[in-house]
Amino acid sequence: MSLKVYNTKNQKKEDFIPVHEGNVGMYVCGPTVYNDVHIGNCRTFISFDLIYRYLLHLGFKVRYVRNITDVGHLENDSDDGDDKIAKKAKLENLEPMEIVQKYTNGFHNMMQLFNTLPPSIEPTATGHLIEQIEMVETIIQNGFGYEVNGSVYFDVKKFAEKFGYGELSGRKIDELQNNTRELTGGEEKRNSLDFVIWKKADPKHIMQWNSPWGKGFPGWHLECSAMSTKYLGEEFDIHGGGMDLKFPHHECEIAQNVAVTGKKDPIKYWLHANMLTLNGEKMSKSTGQFFLPQQLFDGTSKFFTKAYSPMAVKFFMMQSHYRSTLDISNEALEASEKGMERLVNAYHLLGNLKESDSTDYDAKDLQNKCYDAMNDDFNSPMVIAHLFDAVKYINSVNDGSKKINSETKSLLQNIFNNFLVQIMGLKMDLNQKEVNGIEEDLMQIIIDIRKNAKINKDFATADKIRAELERLQIVLKDSKEGTTYEKN
Repeated sequence: MSLKVYNTKNQKKEDFIPVHEGNVGMYVCGPTVYNDVHIGNCRTFISFDLIYRYLLHLGFKVRYVRNITDVGHLENDSDDGDDKIAKKAKLENLEPMEIVQKYTNGFHNMMQLFNTLPPSIEPTATGHLIEQIEMVETIIQNGFGYEVNGSVYFDVKKFAEKFGYGELSGRKIDELQNNTRELTGGEEKRNSLDFVIWKKADPKHIMQWNSPWGKGFPGWHLECSAMSTKYLGEEFDIHGGGMDLKFPHHECEIAQNVAVTGKKDPIKYWLHANMLTLNGEKMSKSTGQFFLPQQLFDGTSKFFTKAYSPMAVKFFMMQSHYRSTLDISNEALEASEKGMERLVNAYHLLGNLKESDSTDYDAKDLQNKCYDAMNDDFNSPMVIAHLFDAVKYINSVNDGSKKINSETKSLLQNIFNNFLVQIMGLKMDLNQKEVNGIEEDLMQIIIDIRKNAKINKDFATADKIRAELERLQIVLKDSKEGTTYEKN
Protein backbone atom coordinates (compact mmCIF):
# COMPACT_ATOMS: atom_id res chain seq x y z
CA MET A 1 0.00 0.00 0.00
CA SER A 2 1.07 3.61 -0.52
CA LEU A 3 1.93 5.86 2.42
CA LYS A 4 -1.05 7.49 4.09
CA VAL A 5 -0.77 10.28 6.65
CA TYR A 6 -3.38 11.80 8.92
CA ASN A 7 -3.84 15.44 7.92
CA THR A 8 -5.00 17.40 10.98
CA LYS A 9 -6.43 20.15 8.81
CA ASN A 10 -8.81 17.82 6.95
CA GLN A 11 -9.16 15.39 9.90
CA LYS A 12 -8.60 12.29 7.78
CA LYS A 13 -5.92 10.04 6.35
CA GLU A 14 -4.71 11.02 2.91
CA ASP A 15 -2.35 9.56 0.33
CA PHE A 16 1.05 11.17 0.74
CA ILE A 17 1.95 12.85 -2.55
CA PRO A 18 4.82 15.38 -2.24
CA VAL A 19 4.72 18.77 -3.91
CA HIS A 20 7.85 17.79 -5.83
CA GLU A 21 8.13 14.12 -6.76
CA GLY A 22 10.82 12.27 -4.83
CA ASN A 23 11.48 15.23 -2.51
CA VAL A 24 9.93 16.06 0.85
CA GLY A 25 10.05 19.36 2.72
CA MET A 26 9.26 18.97 6.41
CA TYR A 27 9.19 21.71 9.07
CA VAL A 28 8.82 20.93 12.77
CA CYS A 29 8.49 23.53 15.52
CA GLY A 30 11.56 23.20 17.75
CA PRO A 31 12.18 24.10 21.39
CA THR A 32 12.14 27.49 23.09
CA VAL A 33 15.57 27.32 24.73
CA TYR A 34 15.00 28.96 28.11
CA ASN A 35 14.90 25.76 30.17
CA ASP A 36 15.68 22.03 30.08
CA VAL A 37 13.69 20.24 27.42
CA HIS A 38 10.43 18.73 28.73
CA ILE A 39 9.82 14.96 28.43
CA GLY A 40 6.59 15.76 26.56
CA ASN A 41 8.56 17.79 24.00
CA CYS A 42 10.97 14.86 23.71
CA ARG A 43 8.05 12.67 22.67
CA THR A 44 7.18 15.12 19.89
CA PHE A 45 10.73 15.22 18.53
CA ILE A 46 11.08 11.42 18.80
CA SER A 47 7.80 11.04 16.87
CA PHE A 48 9.00 13.24 14.04
CA ASP A 49 12.37 11.48 14.04
CA LEU A 50 10.43 8.27 13.32
CA ILE A 51 8.61 10.02 10.47
CA TYR A 52 11.85 11.50 9.11
CA ARG A 53 13.63 8.14 9.26
CA TYR A 54 10.80 6.33 7.50
CA LEU A 55 10.61 8.87 4.69
CA LEU A 56 14.37 8.45 4.18
CA HIS A 57 13.94 4.67 4.27
CA LEU A 58 11.33 4.90 1.50
CA GLY A 59 13.91 6.67 -0.66
CA PHE A 60 12.67 10.26 -0.45
CA LYS A 61 15.19 13.08 -0.41
CA VAL A 62 14.07 14.93 2.73
CA ARG A 63 14.90 18.45 3.83
CA TYR A 64 13.99 18.47 7.52
CA VAL A 65 13.93 21.92 9.12
CA ARG A 66 13.52 22.26 12.88
CA ASN A 67 13.92 25.72 14.41
CA ILE A 68 15.39 26.97 17.67
CA THR A 69 13.25 29.68 19.29
CA ASP A 70 15.78 32.00 20.92
CA VAL A 71 13.65 35.18 21.08
CA GLY A 72 10.04 36.31 20.81
CA HIS A 73 8.20 33.66 22.82
CA LEU A 74 6.34 35.69 25.44
CA GLU A 75 4.93 34.37 28.70
CA ASN A 76 1.65 32.42 28.48
CA ASP A 77 1.94 32.47 24.67
CA SER A 78 0.30 35.91 24.71
CA ASP A 79 1.17 39.33 23.33
CA ASP A 80 2.04 40.68 26.77
CA GLY A 81 4.65 40.00 29.42
CA ASP A 82 8.37 39.29 29.21
CA ASP A 83 10.20 37.24 26.64
CA LYS A 84 10.83 33.86 28.30
CA ILE A 85 14.55 33.89 27.49
CA ALA A 86 15.04 37.49 28.63
CA LYS A 87 13.25 36.71 31.89
CA LYS A 88 15.45 33.68 32.52
CA ALA A 89 18.57 35.74 31.76
CA LYS A 90 17.57 38.30 34.39
CA LEU A 91 16.91 35.58 36.97
CA GLU A 92 20.30 33.93 36.42
CA ASN A 93 22.15 37.21 35.84
CA LEU A 94 23.41 36.02 32.45
CA GLU A 95 23.39 37.32 28.90
CA PRO A 96 20.35 36.01 26.98
CA MET A 97 22.64 34.24 24.51
CA GLU A 98 24.30 32.40 27.40
CA ILE A 99 20.88 31.05 28.33
CA VAL A 100 20.25 30.16 24.69
CA GLN A 101 23.58 28.35 24.32
CA LYS A 102 23.22 26.48 27.61
CA TYR A 103 19.79 25.07 26.87
CA THR A 104 20.42 24.52 23.15
CA ASN A 105 23.40 22.35 24.14
CA GLY A 106 21.21 20.54 26.66
CA PHE A 107 18.54 19.93 24.02
CA HIS A 108 21.08 18.53 21.55
CA ASN A 109 22.57 16.27 24.22
CA MET A 110 19.12 14.92 25.09
CA MET A 111 18.30 14.24 21.44
CA GLN A 112 21.58 12.32 21.12
CA LEU A 113 20.70 10.20 24.16
CA PHE A 114 17.45 9.32 22.43
CA ASN A 115 19.43 8.55 19.24
CA THR A 116 17.47 10.94 16.99
CA LEU A 117 18.90 12.16 13.70
CA PRO A 118 19.79 15.86 13.49
CA PRO A 119 17.62 17.92 11.12
CA SER A 120 18.92 19.04 7.74
CA ILE A 121 18.76 22.68 8.87
CA GLU A 122 18.32 24.05 12.40
CA PRO A 123 17.76 27.82 12.02
CA THR A 124 17.36 30.27 14.90
CA ALA A 125 14.92 33.15 15.24
CA THR A 126 17.69 35.68 15.97
CA GLY A 127 19.55 34.50 12.88
CA HIS A 128 16.59 35.41 10.65
CA LEU A 129 15.51 38.85 11.82
CA ILE A 130 15.90 40.35 8.33
CA GLU A 131 13.52 37.76 6.86
CA GLN A 132 11.01 38.35 9.67
CA ILE A 133 11.09 42.15 9.25
CA GLU A 134 10.61 41.73 5.49
CA MET A 135 7.63 39.46 6.13
CA VAL A 136 6.05 42.04 8.45
CA GLU A 137 6.52 44.72 5.78
CA THR A 138 4.80 42.50 3.18
CA ILE A 139 1.90 41.73 5.53
CA ILE A 140 1.38 45.47 6.05
CA GLN A 141 1.65 46.18 2.30
CA ASN A 142 -0.94 43.49 1.56
CA GLY A 143 -3.36 45.10 4.01
CA PHE A 144 -3.31 42.52 6.79
CA GLY A 145 -1.09 44.28 9.31
CA TYR A 146 -1.14 47.64 11.10
CA GLU A 147 1.34 49.54 13.26
CA VAL A 148 0.48 51.18 16.59
CA ASN A 149 3.09 52.96 18.71
CA GLY A 150 5.98 50.89 17.39
CA SER A 151 4.21 47.50 17.54
CA VAL A 152 2.71 45.74 14.51
CA TYR A 153 -0.40 43.57 14.73
CA PHE A 154 -1.95 41.06 12.36
CA ASP A 155 -5.54 41.98 11.42
CA VAL A 156 -7.30 38.62 11.89
CA LYS A 157 -10.81 39.90 11.09
CA LYS A 158 -9.76 41.43 7.78
CA PHE A 159 -7.79 38.30 6.86
CA ALA A 160 -10.73 36.03 7.75
CA GLU A 161 -13.07 37.96 5.46
CA LYS A 162 -10.93 37.01 2.46
CA PHE A 163 -9.30 33.69 3.35
CA GLY A 164 -11.01 32.31 6.46
CA TYR A 165 -9.38 31.68 9.84
CA GLY A 166 -9.51 28.72 12.24
CA GLU A 167 -9.68 25.86 9.70
CA LEU A 168 -6.74 23.93 11.20
CA SER A 169 -8.09 23.93 14.76
CA GLY A 170 -11.73 23.67 13.64
CA ARG A 171 -12.70 26.94 15.30
CA LYS A 172 -15.10 29.50 13.85
CA ILE A 173 -14.05 33.11 14.08
CA ASP A 174 -17.40 34.20 15.58
CA GLU A 175 -16.99 31.67 18.39
CA LEU A 176 -13.40 32.74 18.96
CA GLN A 177 -14.50 36.37 19.09
CA ASN A 178 -17.20 35.57 21.65
CA ASN A 179 -14.75 33.69 23.86
CA THR A 180 -12.26 36.59 24.11
CA ARG A 181 -12.53 39.51 26.46
CA GLU A 182 -13.59 42.91 25.19
CA LEU A 183 -10.87 45.42 24.43
CA THR A 184 -10.34 48.30 26.80
CA GLY A 185 -9.90 51.84 25.55
CA GLY A 186 -6.16 51.73 26.26
CA GLU A 187 -5.39 48.66 24.15
CA GLU A 188 -3.61 48.95 20.82
CA LYS A 189 -5.36 46.12 18.98
CA ARG A 190 -8.28 46.76 16.67
CA ASN A 191 -9.79 43.37 17.52
CA SER A 192 -9.21 40.99 20.42
CA LEU A 193 -8.13 38.16 18.07
CA ASP A 194 -5.35 40.22 16.49
CA PHE A 195 -1.86 39.05 17.39
CA VAL A 196 1.51 40.79 17.51
CA ILE A 197 4.01 40.20 14.70
CA TRP A 198 6.49 42.85 15.84
CA LYS A 199 6.61 43.97 19.47
CA LYS A 200 7.88 47.37 20.61
CA ALA A 201 10.59 46.85 23.22
CA ASP A 202 10.56 48.57 26.55
CA PRO A 203 13.87 50.49 27.02
CA LYS A 204 14.79 48.02 29.79
CA HIS A 205 14.17 45.00 27.55
CA ILE A 206 17.54 43.34 26.93
CA MET A 207 16.64 41.70 23.59
CA GLN A 208 15.74 44.29 20.96
CA TRP A 209 16.64 45.20 17.38
CA ASN A 210 16.16 48.12 15.00
CA SER A 211 13.23 47.94 12.61
CA PRO A 212 11.19 50.33 10.42
CA TRP A 213 8.83 50.72 13.42
CA GLY A 214 11.50 51.40 16.03
CA LYS A 215 13.36 49.10 18.38
CA GLY A 216 11.61 45.85 19.16
CA PHE A 217 11.59 42.09 18.62
CA PRO A 218 9.55 39.63 16.51
CA GLY A 219 6.37 37.91 17.60
CA TRP A 220 6.65 34.20 18.39
CA HIS A 221 4.48 33.01 15.48
CA LEU A 222 6.45 34.99 12.91
CA GLU A 223 9.74 33.08 13.03
CA CYS A 224 8.28 29.77 11.86
CA SER A 225 6.58 31.39 8.87
CA ALA A 226 9.77 33.19 7.89
CA MET A 227 12.10 30.22 8.25
CA SER A 228 9.84 27.53 6.81
CA THR A 229 9.24 29.52 3.60
CA LYS A 230 12.92 30.53 3.34
CA TYR A 231 14.16 26.94 3.36
CA LEU A 232 11.19 24.98 2.00
CA GLY A 233 9.45 27.45 -0.32
CA GLU A 234 6.01 29.05 -0.35
CA GLU A 235 4.42 25.58 -0.64
CA PHE A 236 5.81 22.52 1.10
CA ASP A 237 4.76 19.09 2.25
CA ILE A 238 4.71 18.59 6.03
CA HIS A 239 4.43 20.92 9.00
CA GLY A 240 4.60 19.20 12.37
CA GLY A 241 4.62 19.90 16.07
CA GLY A 242 2.87 19.08 19.31
CA MET A 243 -0.92 18.98 19.50
CA ASP A 244 -0.82 21.98 21.86
CA LEU A 245 0.54 24.17 19.05
CA LYS A 246 -2.50 23.81 16.76
CA PHE A 247 -4.01 26.96 18.23
CA PRO A 248 -2.96 29.66 18.23
CA HIS A 249 0.60 29.06 16.98
CA HIS A 250 -0.03 27.02 13.84
CA GLU A 251 -3.27 28.84 13.03
CA CYS A 252 -1.35 32.12 13.12
CA GLU A 253 1.42 30.66 10.98
CA ILE A 254 -1.06 29.75 8.27
CA ALA A 255 -2.54 33.25 8.34
CA GLN A 256 0.91 34.85 8.01
CA ASN A 257 1.98 32.57 5.15
CA VAL A 258 -1.23 33.11 3.23
CA ALA A 259 -1.17 36.88 3.87
CA VAL A 260 2.31 37.07 2.33
CA THR A 261 1.94 34.66 -0.60
CA GLY A 262 -1.80 34.75 -1.33
CA LYS A 263 -1.73 30.94 -1.61
CA LYS A 264 -4.65 29.32 0.21
CA ASP A 265 -2.95 26.03 1.21
CA PRO A 266 0.78 26.65 1.57
CA ILE A 267 1.27 23.42 3.56
CA LYS A 268 -0.17 20.12 2.25
CA TYR A 269 -0.11 18.00 5.39
CA TRP A 270 -0.35 19.09 9.03
CA LEU A 271 0.87 16.39 11.45
CA HIS A 272 0.56 16.68 15.23
CA ALA A 273 1.98 14.49 17.99
CA ASN A 274 -0.20 14.03 21.05
CA MET A 275 0.58 14.78 24.67
CA LEU A 276 2.28 12.75 27.39
CA THR A 277 0.55 12.38 30.77
CA LEU A 278 2.01 11.17 34.09
CA ASN A 279 0.09 8.55 36.07
CA GLY A 280 -3.11 9.61 34.33
CA GLU A 281 -2.71 13.33 35.01
CA LYS A 282 -1.47 16.29 32.99
CA MET A 283 2.15 17.17 33.74
CA SER A 284 2.62 20.57 35.38
CA LYS A 285 5.47 22.27 37.22
CA SER A 286 3.04 24.27 39.34
CA THR A 287 1.42 21.14 40.80
CA GLY A 288 4.67 19.18 41.17
CA GLN A 289 3.41 16.63 38.62
CA PHE A 290 6.62 16.94 36.66
CA PHE A 291 10.10 15.47 36.12
CA LEU A 292 13.04 16.01 33.78
CA PRO A 293 14.22 13.30 31.35
CA GLN A 294 17.59 13.08 33.09
CA GLN A 295 15.85 12.25 36.38
CA LEU A 296 14.28 9.30 34.60
CA PHE A 297 17.68 8.10 33.40
CA ASP A 298 19.50 8.43 36.74
CA GLY A 299 16.62 7.21 38.93
CA THR A 300 16.17 10.41 40.97
CA SER A 301 12.51 11.07 40.11
CA LYS A 302 10.02 10.42 42.91
CA PHE A 303 7.57 9.01 40.38
CA PHE A 304 9.72 6.00 39.46
CA THR A 305 11.25 3.22 41.55
CA LYS A 306 14.36 2.83 39.39
CA ALA A 307 16.34 4.31 36.53
CA TYR A 308 15.38 3.58 32.93
CA SER A 309 17.71 3.82 29.93
CA PRO A 310 16.96 6.27 27.10
CA MET A 311 16.35 3.34 24.76
CA ALA A 312 13.81 1.78 27.14
CA VAL A 313 11.98 5.12 27.32
CA LYS A 314 12.13 5.53 23.55
CA PHE A 315 10.81 2.01 23.02
CA PHE A 316 7.97 2.83 25.42
CA MET A 317 7.08 5.81 23.21
CA MET A 318 7.28 3.68 20.04
CA GLN A 319 4.66 1.34 21.53
CA SER A 320 2.03 4.07 21.25
CA HIS A 321 0.87 5.76 18.05
CA TYR A 322 2.22 9.30 17.77
CA ARG A 323 -1.32 10.73 17.59
CA SER A 324 -2.47 8.95 20.76
CA THR A 325 -2.24 10.33 24.29
CA LEU A 326 0.46 8.35 26.12
CA ASP A 327 0.51 7.88 29.89
CA ILE A 328 3.92 7.34 31.46
CA SER A 329 4.14 5.37 34.71
CA ASN A 330 6.53 3.07 36.52
CA GLU A 331 4.47 0.02 35.57
CA ALA A 332 4.34 1.00 31.89
CA LEU A 333 8.09 1.60 31.73
CA GLU A 334 8.85 -1.71 33.46
CA ALA A 335 6.71 -3.55 30.92
CA SER A 336 8.39 -1.72 28.02
CA GLU A 337 11.86 -2.44 29.42
CA LYS A 338 11.10 -6.17 29.57
CA GLY A 339 9.55 -6.08 26.11
CA MET A 340 12.59 -4.41 24.61
CA GLU A 341 14.88 -6.95 26.28
CA ARG A 342 12.89 -9.72 24.58
CA LEU A 343 13.34 -8.05 21.20
CA VAL A 344 17.03 -7.36 21.79
CA ASN A 345 17.68 -10.95 22.88
CA ALA A 346 15.85 -12.32 19.83
CA TYR A 347 17.71 -9.89 17.56
CA HIS A 348 21.07 -11.21 18.79
CA LEU A 349 19.89 -14.81 18.94
CA LEU A 350 18.98 -14.75 15.25
CA GLY A 351 22.59 -14.79 14.10
CA ASN A 352 23.34 -17.94 16.12
CA LEU A 353 20.34 -20.02 15.08
CA LYS A 354 21.11 -23.39 13.56
CA GLU A 355 19.96 -23.47 9.93
CA SER A 356 17.91 -26.25 8.31
CA ASP A 357 16.98 -27.06 4.74
CA SER A 358 13.39 -25.98 5.37
CA THR A 359 11.56 -23.27 7.30
CA ASP A 360 8.36 -23.00 9.37
CA TYR A 361 7.88 -19.27 8.93
CA ASP A 362 6.80 -16.79 6.22
CA ALA A 363 9.19 -13.87 6.77
CA LYS A 364 8.00 -12.16 3.60
CA ASP A 365 4.50 -11.91 5.10
CA LEU A 366 6.00 -10.36 8.24
CA GLN A 367 7.84 -7.81 6.12
CA ASN A 368 4.66 -6.88 4.26
CA LYS A 369 2.74 -6.48 7.52
CA CYS A 370 5.41 -4.18 8.94
CA TYR A 371 5.41 -1.98 5.84
CA ASP A 372 1.60 -1.91 5.79
CA ALA A 373 1.63 -0.70 9.40
CA MET A 374 4.20 2.04 8.78
CA ASN A 375 2.38 3.11 5.62
CA ASP A 376 -0.76 3.51 7.71
CA ASP A 377 0.25 6.85 9.24
CA PHE A 378 3.49 5.53 10.80
CA ASN A 379 1.85 2.91 13.04
CA SER A 380 4.91 1.88 15.07
CA PRO A 381 2.97 -0.04 17.79
CA MET A 382 1.54 -2.35 15.15
CA VAL A 383 5.04 -2.96 13.75
CA ILE A 384 6.25 -3.90 17.24
CA ALA A 385 3.30 -6.29 17.69
CA HIS A 386 4.24 -8.07 14.45
CA LEU A 387 7.88 -8.30 15.52
CA PHE A 388 6.88 -9.87 18.85
CA ASP A 389 5.15 -12.62 16.85
CA ALA A 390 8.48 -13.22 15.12
CA VAL A 391 10.24 -13.35 18.51
CA LYS A 392 8.08 -16.38 19.47
CA TYR A 393 9.21 -18.14 16.30
CA ILE A 394 12.89 -17.27 16.88
CA ASN A 395 12.72 -18.69 20.41
CA SER A 396 11.00 -21.82 19.09
CA VAL A 397 13.80 -22.35 16.58
CA ASN A 398 16.32 -21.91 19.37
CA ASP A 399 14.72 -24.59 21.56
CA GLY A 400 14.46 -26.97 18.59
CA SER A 401 10.70 -27.04 18.08
CA LYS A 402 10.77 -25.04 14.81
CA LYS A 403 13.06 -24.90 11.77
CA ILE A 404 14.63 -22.00 9.88
CA ASN A 405 16.56 -21.91 6.61
CA SER A 406 19.23 -19.40 5.56
CA GLU A 407 16.84 -17.36 3.41
CA THR A 408 14.31 -16.85 6.23
CA LYS A 409 17.08 -16.14 8.72
CA SER A 410 18.64 -13.48 6.46
CA LEU A 411 15.28 -11.81 5.76
CA LEU A 412 14.38 -11.75 9.48
CA GLN A 413 17.72 -10.12 10.30
CA ASN A 414 17.02 -7.52 7.61
CA ILE A 415 13.49 -6.86 8.92
CA PHE A 416 14.64 -6.41 12.53
CA ASN A 417 17.48 -4.12 11.44
CA ASN A 418 15.29 -2.02 9.14
CA PHE A 419 12.36 -1.46 11.48
CA LEU A 420 14.00 -1.40 14.90
CA VAL A 421 17.40 0.12 14.15
CA GLN A 422 17.02 2.20 11.00
CA ILE A 423 13.39 3.38 11.28
CA MET A 424 12.71 3.49 15.04
CA GLY A 425 16.28 4.45 15.87
CA LEU A 426 16.67 1.94 18.70
CA LYS A 427 20.19 0.92 19.69
CA MET A 428 20.47 -2.87 19.55
CA ASP A 429 24.18 -3.03 20.34
CA LEU A 430 25.72 -6.47 20.71
CA ASN A 431 27.16 -5.28 24.01
CA GLN A 432 24.31 -6.29 26.31
CA LYS A 433 25.76 -4.18 29.11
CA GLU A 434 24.41 -1.10 27.34
CA VAL A 435 20.91 -2.52 27.63
CA ASN A 436 21.03 -4.57 30.79
CA GLY A 437 23.91 -3.13 32.82
CA ILE A 438 25.84 -5.93 34.56
CA GLU A 439 22.84 -8.27 34.41
CA GLU A 440 24.23 -10.29 31.50
CA ASP A 441 27.50 -11.03 33.28
CA LEU A 442 25.73 -12.02 36.50
CA MET A 443 23.34 -14.32 34.66
CA GLN A 444 26.23 -15.99 32.85
CA ILE A 445 27.92 -16.68 36.21
CA ILE A 446 24.69 -18.26 37.51
CA ILE A 447 24.27 -20.34 34.35
CA ASP A 448 27.89 -21.57 34.63
CA ILE A 449 27.40 -22.55 38.30
CA ARG A 450 24.27 -24.51 37.37
CA LYS A 451 26.08 -26.17 34.46
CA ASN A 452 28.94 -27.30 36.74
CA ALA A 453 26.42 -28.56 39.29
CA LYS A 454 24.80 -30.75 36.63
CA ILE A 455 28.21 -32.03 35.46
CA ASN A 456 28.96 -33.01 39.07
CA LYS A 457 25.52 -34.67 39.31
CA ASP A 458 24.49 -32.14 41.97
CA PHE A 459 20.97 -31.95 40.57
CA ALA A 460 19.54 -30.52 43.80
CA THR A 461 21.62 -27.36 43.40
CA ALA A 462 20.84 -27.14 39.66
CA ASP A 463 17.10 -27.48 40.33
CA LYS A 464 17.26 -24.93 43.17
CA ILE A 465 18.92 -22.36 40.85
CA ARG A 466 16.19 -22.87 38.23
CA ALA A 467 13.43 -22.64 40.85
CA GLU A 468 14.83 -19.48 42.47
CA LEU A 469 15.19 -17.78 39.09
CA GLU A 470 11.62 -18.72 38.16
CA ARG A 471 10.50 -17.11 41.42
CA LEU A 472 12.14 -13.94 40.10
CA GLN A 473 10.29 -14.50 36.77
CA ILE A 474 13.50 -15.47 34.94
CA VAL A 475 13.14 -18.62 32.84
CA LEU A 476 16.17 -20.70 31.81
CA LYS A 477 16.04 -22.34 28.38
CA ASP A 478 18.33 -25.29 27.69
CA SER A 479 19.21 -26.24 24.12
CA LYS A 480 22.00 -28.02 22.24
CA GLU A 481 23.74 -24.65 21.77
CA GLY A 482 23.70 -23.90 25.52
CA THR A 483 21.48 -22.17 28.06
CA THR A 484 19.79 -18.80 27.62
CA TYR A 485 17.36 -16.90 29.82
CA GLU A 486 14.23 -14.85 29.33
CA LYS A 487 12.30 -12.53 31.62
CA ASN A 488 8.54 -13.07 31.92
